[in-house]
Amino acid sequence: MSELRETAMSSKAWPFEEARRLLKRYQKGAPEKGYVLFETGYGPSGLPHIGTFGEVARTTMVKRAFEALSDIPTKLICFSDDLDGMRKVPSNVPNPEALEEHLQRPLTSVPDPFGEYPSFGEYNNAMLRRFLDTFGFEYEFYSARDFYRSGQFDEILKRAVDKYDDVMAIMLKSLREERQQTYSIFLPIHPETGRVLYVPMKKVCAETYTVTFDDEDGKEWTLPVTGGNLKLQWKPDFGARWAALGVDFEMYGKEHATNEKIYDAICRALGGRAPEHFSYELFLDENGQKISKSSGNGVSIDEWLTYAPTESLAYFMYQKPKTAKRMHFDVIPKAYDEYHQQLRAYPGQDLKAQLNNPVWHIHGGDVPESTLIVPFAMLLNLASVSGAEDKEALWGFIRRYAPEATAESHPDLDQAAGFAVCYFNDFVKPSRKHRAPTDQEREALEALKAALEAYEGPTEDEALQSVVYSIGRERFDPMRGWFTALYEVLLGASQGPRFGGFIALYGVPETIALIDKALAGELV
Repeated sequence: MSELRETAMSSKAWPFEEARRLLKRYQKGAPEKGYVLFETGYGPSGLPHIGTFGEVARTTMVKRAFEALSDIPTKLICFSDDLDGMRKVPSNVPNPEALEEHLQRPLTSVPDPFGEYPSFGEYNNAMLRRFLDTFGFEYEFYSARDFYRSGQFDEILKRAVDKYDDVMAIMLKSLREERQQTYSIFLPIHPETGRVLYVPMKKVCAETYTVTFDDEDGKEWTLPVTGGNLKLQWKPDFGARWAALGVDFEMYGKEHATNEKIYDAICRALGGRAPEHFSYELFLDENGQKISKSSGNGVSIDEWLTYAPTESLAYFMYQKPKTAKRMHFDVIPKAYDEYHQQLRAYPGQDLKAQLNNPVWHIHGGDVPESTLIVPFAMLLNLASVSGAEDKEALWGFIRRYAPEATAESHPDLDQAAGFAVCYFNDFVKPSRKHRAPTDQEREALEALKAALEAYEGPTEDEALQSVVYSIGRERFDPMRGWFTALYEVLLGASQGPRFGGFIALYGVPETIALIDKALAGELV
């Protein structure tokens, strides 16, 4: 056994813990299908949101961990339930009123409000694939519409007819009495209106593999279960899909956790083996509400990528998947900087620590070097005090701070400078609010100005931090009050960077001038 595999066998990183659990299924060798199958599902009822990406990213992390533990081939599929009926019109699309007449039609039969694709479902599928491709995920995309219509699902649908009473019994236990009277695991697609119908079955025929039902106007229809004439209700669809494809691992949000036993039981009733599961906590918007595709709250994929690279998003996804987390714009700078902190730490770590480092899981063991020598938070503060309108303005300060750095030699830094200007203008600038110093703070700022004017040491972070610290230590207890004053009075923010590093980057004369402006009341 290689050192990597041996070390991974005891790693406490959550993807390795999940991968070891999955490996127990195949201790005697590869499955009959020849590979271990990971699945992630997508409901294209609205524009793909960041939680969708998180599910694929986390599943990929488990897949990579499994590949480090085993030689069994793996495969990841992204399954889009685009045959689902549109239950309500999303609020974040153009001309939503034009979609009202298409309610209950499959998403792949609803016109694309953006006018780019044959249907709304195909538009949303394309948006998802575009991002997954940009990030470099290795996956196969499955469309429910194609899956049902092509015949790939025919055998499992016939088995659902054969086992109709068994599957119905599983479902009826979970339903209220009034719902039991009208429930069916099959949802016919009306041959004339194209709407997905929620109606009881009058007959389910195992000899002809057809279903008979009355539509909403009382007209009787008989349709084959095959060929895309119907779809399964969402809970039976979960279990049937697992059985049809031989899914070995699927993760989903905690809202599915209560249905896990139902999915498993249906999968087994249809002759399949239930997969390993992983239930993660939900993302919340700034108000603590669950983010959703249809309401468009929270941060979208494209919005995150306006202000930070994909790797910072993957880092955020890696952290504590079992804990509910706020997903708002203010989490981006912290995730950005922490990702690069982990990148810088990686080369000096032993193998055990590297396998516990999020960047191993983000990059599948092929971890790049960080060239971000100035933290993103620092670049934001620099943009704030300098009024930079583009990244070249920030490079004017960066070149003085690190003369050897160029955009070519430090691409992470160049990228971060551009993101910092965008983030500052969109989020920091509108909410920035300087305040006047108190008498105690004014005296301290005057002392700091005098110390900087007399300073003849190196323009380095630690040396300048010592100057800042000595001024505060003599005047503030606790010291937090001193740094809060620096941030609120000089930077117009409630928190900020190590101030010595800021002075080194911004410049000693420039910092003196900034203090003068604050003392003169020009920043308020």
